[in-house]
Amino acid sequence: MSDGLVPPAAPHPAAPRPGAAQAGAPGTGTSTEVRRLAYLGPEGSFTHQAASGWAAPGLTELLPLRTVPEVFAAVASGEVSHGVVAIESSVEGYVVPSLDAIVSSAEVVAVDEAFVEITFDAFVLPGADVSPTQATAHPHGLAQCQGFVDSHGLLPVPATSNAAACRDIAPGQVALGPPLCGDLYGLTRWATAVEDFSGARTRFLLLARRDDAPVPDRAEPSTAWRSMLAVTPHVTGPGVLARITEAFGARGVNMSSLITRPVKALEGRYVFILTVDAAPWSADLREVLSGLLAAGDSVKTLGVVPAHGELDDTVAVDRVPTGSVRAGSADAEQRRALLWGSGA
Repeated sequence: MSDGLVPPAAPHPAAPRPGAAQAGAPGTGTSTEVRRLAYLGPEGSFTHQAASGWAAPGLTELLPLRTVPEVFAAVASGEVSHGVVAIESSVEGYVVPSLDAIVSSAEVVAVDEAFVEITFDAFVLPGADVSPTQATAHPHGLAQCQGFVDSHGLLPVPATSNAAACRDIAPGQVALGPPLCGDLYGLTRWATAVEDFSGARTRFLLLARRDDAPVPDRAEPSTAWRSMLAVTPHVTGPGVLARITEAFGARGVNMSSLITRPVKALEGRYVFILTVDAAPWSADLREVLSGLLAAGDSVKTLGVVPAHGELDDTVAVDRVPTGSVRAGSADAEQRRALLWGSGA
């Protein structure tokens, strides 16, 4: 890969669609037919690829929308039966607009999930005869290709989606997007696989109205479930987070993720967003949730999706934050990493 322009490469194969091989049978988590499916467009986006895995050929109408809030609004209003949004990147973490939207929505929940492998190619306009000065992509895309952007001295220009960056590319820009966008939008491929980390994946949620979410009388009994919850403590202080997490441990409910989002405009007040390996109607989790309600917390189930084990792998030592220590690390290394000081 050089700084100058190169002839277009052979078409890059599209990233695999979600489906039985990656996310279980699409639709397992929803009791209603996927008739009209909104997604963050335009055509060719990674979200479009995820949405295609849930679409029934000849039966599902795919509707590209401009923003994540528009997708949620379309589902909430009943304009579409379902929606698809990205929720978490294995490189950049949670997608904040999607997370905030599902936390704040009274009508929309997640009913299934799928994973899409992510790779970025760099595109320029056909016939461009000078090197670009700007790189455009979704903010998560720019972050995942930071090394490429920096090595070429490009100014980052955020776009609403990676496919939109390719569709709307301007002279002097290089667009970072899914490989299929080159052919789709008639662009010249400038470089391939420009992401910082190979093997990255993004998790997508299938959204539906709350009244169509899995519940005991229409959920497959043999399915293992994973729930996403929002817990907002009204009384804060020492031990609040410990009280909440211990409630799950005491009932043997495994918690695979815990993050926080601020209660808007209230400093130091947070919504705890938890992912647990149980359905909210199971006896153990139901008891936990009842206990949180009794303690005065506000609680909401954000989604119930079939569990397929993708989040259960262990973390390799070479993937932990640089400078971390473990049991057995030298005393000097532990003191430095943990800021214990020389006398500890």
